[in-house]
Amino acid sequence: MSEITIENIPAKAYEYVVNGKSAIEWIMERYQITTHKDSGITNNPNWSQEVGNPRYILDLLLSIINVSLQTVDIVEGLPKVSFD
Repeated sequence: MSEITIENIPAKAYEYVVNGKSAIEWIMERYQITTHKDSGITNNPNWSQEVGNPRYILDLLLSIINVSLQTVDIVEGLPKVSFD
């Protein structure tokens, strides 16, 4: 089994939150291998090799990091709105 480590993800990327979690955490949670306690059935969402793109999850995560950073920059650049 090969493993890939992504390092130096800017903390700012974790500021982009979707449904209560950072988009990065959401993707990592959804694509982890889990085994159901009672049945012993393993769910491995890492199907990328079967569809001919072994980099799918890596590319997805790198894209999410990029989109998160860009989105935070855009939101920070928006003018402040006052609701008086």
